[in-house]
Amino acid sequence: MPARFLDPLRGALSSLAVGLNTLLMTLAMVPPALLKLLVPVAAVRVPADRALNALAATWVACNNAWIAAVRPAARWQVQGVQDLDPRRWYLVTSNHQSWVDILVLQRIFHGHAPFLKFFLKRELIWVPVIGLAWWALDFPFMRRGSSRGARGNDLEATRRACEKFKRLPTSVMNFLEGTRFTAEKHAEQKSPYRHLLKPKVGGLGIALATMGGQFDSLLDVTIVYPQGRPTFADLLCGRVEQVIVHVQPRQIPADLAGAPAGAERAQHRRLTRWVEQQWLDKDELIERLLHPAGRPPAP
Repeated sequence: MPARFLDPLRGALSSLAVGLNTLLMTLAMVPPALLKLLVPVAAVRVPADRALNALAATWVACNNAWIAAVRPAARWQVQGVQDLDPRRWYLVTSNHQSWVDILVLQRIFHGHAPFLKFFLKRELIWVPVIGLAWWALDFPFMRRGSSRGARGNDLEATRRACEKFKRLPTSVMNFLEGTRFTAEKHAEQKSPYRHLLKPKVGGLGIALATMGGQFDSLLDVTIVYPQGRPTFADLLCGRVEQVIVHVQPRQIPADLAGAPAGAERAQHRRLTRWVEQQWLDKDELIERLLHPAGRPPAP
């Protein structure tokens, strides 16, 4: 069957699978979510959170199934997840190019690390159905803005979420660029990196200050799409041919796990230097993965 007919068919079936999976799992989340809302004590909240995380993991497993089915021949090259433990806490950072990144991260960490909890824009809480699921799972919702009040709200939301994450093993996920990479944003920022936007460490710093000693390590993730940045429609239609994911566990320096009163600025500077070095390494890695030795860049 020609691709012009096969791709829309794949897309329709995948969309149906995503919709049903999301609707059913979100409806199943309502009872434990209401229970922990109405009875806010640890003896109730912890088992409710376990049930919610189990349902979220099932949602990821179902997504992984249709992703594999829609493009069985897709090449997924994943490095660095074999020694992870779903009973531990991880702080996760990654470059960000597409909505596809989220499903990629969920797929590669499924069964290897705890369910990922993302930092989300405040507006996404109103997304039908899935916004309720994100709220029930205690995802931190951030008010984006440049004002001091907006930044303060962001950091307070991060702090409250991290306090909740202490109860059960969690992977706290933060896209440090704060937005998806585009050539226009790259030029506007005058970014010093070839393949990355400038990192923002505010939320990361609060996560470390709140529960830095609880994290087993930082998982520095690099995602590369050799055929170009895909859209969500590309994934639904089975047009994503190759995905490369490199996971580098990094020991979190002890002086970044918290800051004594009055030393926050110094800690922020140390964290910025640490992350900027990671970004330099990541930029070089992306360049090598996109243009392996012996294969010159496409014109």
